[in-house]
Amino acid sequence: VQLQASGGGLVQPGGSLRLSCAASGSLFSINAMGWYRQAPGKQRELVATITTPGSTNYADSVKGRFTISRDSAKNTVYLQMNSLKPEDTAVYYCKATDYAGIYWGQGTLVTVSS
Repeated sequence: VQLQASGGGLVQPGGSLRLSCAASGSLFSINAMGWYRQAPGKQRELVATITTPGSTNYADSVKGRFTISRDSAKNTVYLQMNSLKPEDTAVYYCKATDYAGIYWGQGTLVTVSS
């Protein structure tokens, strides 16, 4: 499984961004995908996940502001981020899991600053 994340950039507080994670390779056994982030000097943390049946889970810090979704036809998972705050600044990583293991994308930088 290969993951290609995109969509990061610089945005002002209160703004929006949409991240995309395109998956390729052996996808038939993927059971969940998600987004994690790592801010400078901090550990990587969960942002949001979505399972193959469609169940979602969010970190408390992003509930009501971020939405994870997927387009199965395009093998792509999205993270719509609204009402962005400076504390959302981080490198965002896409993750996928299947029976064989865990896969990470290369990360995309999101900077929230005026």
